[in-house]
Amino acid sequence: MINKERLIRLTRDLLRINSENPPGNEKAIASCVASCLGKIGLKARIRAFYKDRDNVSAVWAGKRRDGALLITPHLDTVPAGSGWTQGPFSGNIRRGRIYGRGATDCKGNLAVALEVLTSLTQDGFRPEHDVIFLATADEEAGSSKGLIPFLEKNIIKPDFALILDSDDCNIIVAQKGLIHFMVKVSGRKAHGAYPHRGVNAIDHACRLMEILKNLRFGFKRHSLLQPPTVNIGTIRGGDKVNMVADWCVFEADLRFSPGMDSKKILGQIKRGFDRARVDYEIVVSDIQQPYEISTRHPLVSSLKKAARGIVKDSPVKGSEGATVITFFKKKNIPAVATGYGASGCAHATDEYARVDDLYRGALVLERFIRIFDKREAGAYFKSS
Repeated sequence: MINKERLIRLTRDLLRINSENPPGNEKAIASCVASCLGKIGLKARIRAFYKDRDNVSAVWAGKRRDGALLITPHLDTVPAGSGWTQGPFSGNIRRGRIYGRGATDCKGNLAVALEVLTSLTQDGFRPEHDVIFLATADEEAGSSKGLIPFLEKNIIKPDFALILDSDDCNIIVAQKGLIHFMVKVSGRKAHGAYPHRGVNAIDHACRLMEILKNLRFGFKRHSLLQPPTVNIGTIRGGDKVNMVADWCVFEADLRFSPGMDSKKILGQIKRGFDRARVDYEIVVSDIQQPYEISTRHPLVSSLKKAARGIVKDSPVKGSEGATVITFFKKKNIPAVATGYGASGCAHATDEYARVDDLYRGALVLERFIRIFDKREAGAYFKSS
């Protein structure tokens, strides 16, 4: 049985552990999680691919060797920043809200998962299929020190994945892809009083940014996602106010829809830039492909069934931002994301989760594991 007081106590304990990324150090929180798993008889393994970047895994062996379900929240948070009234590592509770960096993203979800495993083991539940628990490092900085090597090195081989990194009991079945790239623009120095003697790289960069913002990408409208977007995130250039800038660099964040091709998108950008006849270079730092799964998949239907009578609604939605859900696409592992934090609170000052939402989330997740574990053999299809 889910114990609300135990759940909130654990949530507060996790919030009091600093796991900001950057700088990135998950050793303390990983140790806490491993201790929780050990107390309920699950053998926890701590694995670090980089110094101090600990991940925690445990396998609850089922009666069968097929159909393993992965449940994975993450350990790290974004930096707390300033301006908090409750304290980013306080775990304070005020008016039904529990405050702290990570309350919504993602330590509340982490606590829910641990409470559910505790409750199931205490109730004598024995899974038919393996349940894999994995709490990862480095999610907030791309997962290269966490989930990605687990998948790429085949350290874990789940048949299905449930990512606990959302809020309001939403079920995330579609996600935009992203392209992060830098544009380096070159010019020619001159005295600021004689700009005609130089080539101003900042001016040329502005032209390229305008071209980028006005490009019209071909895409098929998605019922759960907004159209593609472009955001200029940073810009730097020039050495001194009385000099013509001979360099400028800007970075762009482009989000694109399922069905679009990242190579074609970059090709369209290059063709647009070429028409400007300026000296530039595009350097791509990250590409993540879009993702979608059928709303009829057993992961989705089981989550919907589990939520009935516990929460008012558990809507199927798409994600404009990137989560680790896309990394499962490469391995052809069906995956969805859900979570129990408060909408709009992730990464915010005075981040919080509602105590009642975490409790109801634990009830839903526990019921989901029981329901999904009893699925029919015909449910073992891999469609994304």
